[in-house]
Amino acid sequence: MVHSIASVLVALFTMPVTDEMVDVKFRGTVDLRPFICTDTPRSTHVQRVCYDEAQSYLVINVRGTYYQYCEMPLMTFNKFVTAPSMGRFYSQKIDGNGSSSPFDCRTHRVPIY
Repeated sequence: MVHSIASVLVALFTMPVTDEMVDVKFRGTVDLRPFICTDTPRSTHVQRVCYDEAQSYLVINVRGTYYQYCEMPLMTFNKFVTAPSMGRFYSQKIDGNGSSSPFDCRTHRVPIY
């Protein structure tokens, strides 16, 4: 299991940086240059994750829509990308109803780029 976690993290953090802009719900356009992004083909719910470790900021594509999550610790992000079910982890530990999300950007620091 440790080897598979390490493999996922190596693949995740060695993706090349490219210029890309995405429209994030409730925020607008975000430039993904500071992020490490990866597609998530093993999940039917979560299609892509982009994480900026310096800002503890997650941008995630869930079924075609990008959402943002603020002040997410690296440890939580690592558990998310290595979870047996990313969709289940997302629903239980990241997403919430309105400001009940533990990383809701309305109640946490939003990075300025």
